[in-house]
Amino acid sequence: MTANHTICTNKEELAELKERELQKQAAFKHRVFVCMGTACQSCQSSDVLHSLEAEVKARGLDDQYLVTEGGCQGNCTQAPLVSVQPNDCLYERVKPSDAKEIIERIDSTVERLSCDMSSHFFAKQKRIVTEFRGLLNPNHIEDYIAAGGYTALFRVLNEFSKEQVIQEIRKSGLRGRGGAGYPTGLKWSTVAKALGAIKYVVCNADEGDPGAFMNRSVLEDYPFKVLEGMTIAAYAVGASKGYVYLRAEYPLAVKRLEAAIVSARQHGFLGNNIGGTAFTFDLEIRLGAGAFVCGEETALISSIEGGRGLPCPRPPYPAESGLWGCPTLINNVETHATIASIINNGADWYSSIGTEKSKGTKTFALSGRIKNTGLIEIPLGTSLKEVIFDIGGGVPDGHRFKAVQTGGPAGGCIPETLLDTPIDYESLQTLGSFMGSGGMIVMDDTSCMVDVAKFFMQFCASESCGKCVPCRVGTVHMHTILERITKGEATLADLAQLETLCDVVKDTSLCGLGQGAPNPVLSTLKFFRGEYLAHIINRTCLAGVCAPVGQDLRKPTCSL
Repeated sequence: MTANHTICTNKEELAELKERELQKQAAFKHRVFVCMGTACQSCQSSDVLHSLEAEVKARGLDDQYLVTEGGCQGNCTQAPLVSVQPNDCLYERVKPSDAKEIIERIDSTVERLSCDMSSHFFAKQKRIVTEFRGLLNPNHIEDYIAAGGYTALFRVLNEFSKEQVIQEIRKSGLRGRGGAGYPTGLKWSTVAKALGAIKYVVCNADEGDPGAFMNRSVLEDYPFKVLEGMTIAAYAVGASKGYVYLRAEYPLAVKRLEAAIVSARQHGFLGNNIGGTAFTFDLEIRLGAGAFVCGEETALISSIEGGRGLPCPRPPYPAESGLWGCPTLINNVETHATIASIINNGADWYSSIGTEKSKGTKTFALSGRIKNTGLIEIPLGTSLKEVIFDIGGGVPDGHRFKAVQTGGPAGGCIPETLLDTPIDYESLQTLGSFMGSGGMIVMDDTSCMVDVAKFFMQFCASESCGKCVPCRVGTVHMHTILERITKGEATLADLAQLETLCDVVKDTSLCGLGQGAPNPVLSTLKFFRGEYLAHIINRTCLAGVCAPVGQDLRKPTCSL
């Protein structure tokens, strides 16, 4: 953050600030970005950053080479990552001791560290939310402005009516990226038309799915992009106050977002009379305590208001009666982070990407038994096979792919025979899964699908808020039956009861947590029923997880 803050009151001043920052960047012969996302920091990327800074300083090249923090490049398996610009050279698994060689050969390439940028991992992605590829310092609003940041906001304030903004979002075909896939423009239109002098905009950053880190990465790397999207949304629906509901378990995201909000205020992008207009909007962060149920809109609202995070029956929907009874627009991190790109490039551009009903791109946290774990962004309609075997590099260590789980704890497990399925909202729902916020966990032949279902059911049971009986009691009973199956103590009658419970909990629970909790069980029963029967009839676990293959689960596995 600079000492002297330029307040931009019109688009001309924004353009001048952008040009000044571009000139400052052009003064450096090279810029070296060290990824300082959570994954890279866990691999001591901060030590790499300090070593590179020290090497440049020792050579007296401070005025020629700028070493700075950067964001996530996506391929977290290869952390720590360092990018040298303008060479567009990416180095992987960099150690502090590599700093000398990187700086010595900055005009060429250190081949032993080089990452293949033409590989499927990069070539098959389409970056919109992550368009900057980590080549911005997330702590510096000037970097964002130099890359075109806030151009969309000032264009909206000067060229669009509120109705035109909403129409552009509707025309783009953007659907909410939090999981349900509700049309974003339609939601905005509902809030805009709702009666009430006070309206709110909320960013749902309560990402609680096991294996999911998309929203976390976006907030860590591109906080200003999320803030700009929220501000445009506020202008469109007539809101003057906003909240980012962010879980406290994301300390780096919290730190960077707090700094970004301060910096945006100092430059006039938040507060009163934004862009020299009558538009006023400001926001603050509300930290959640990690309750998974608070990802549900009404529970989130209750938590922001200071109450216990419990879901409420709908209607009324938050768009009509949300925070403190006022119309409230709730979108997730990725949805807000997409808005500026749509305004800058046009609705037609965005709607040309993806499928007929699922437009644009989607970020996914690719994890599990996969060679290339990390954050990816793909055009909707890309097949599961392309993601797992091209972008993900397939299953490591000679094992065979078994299933991929999408949609978090309320998602489903999809088998190898259906890997040609395109990734879009309708196709995944047809298979008994759904998009969710973007978690994608790959499993190989060492995974027992009954054990997988049990894991997710335990998660749902422990995260149930307890307000409704079907979820509070039903998930516990389902977990108990799954536990008996994995121990070789269940009967076919237990299996029948499990299926009945799945239907009851799915159909009668109050919110999405309970309604989706049976999905891992239902999908594994549908596609891997043989594993359930092997546990019940033959008392064996085919994957050797619950006990060695062929061994009676009821017998002890060791003797004392």
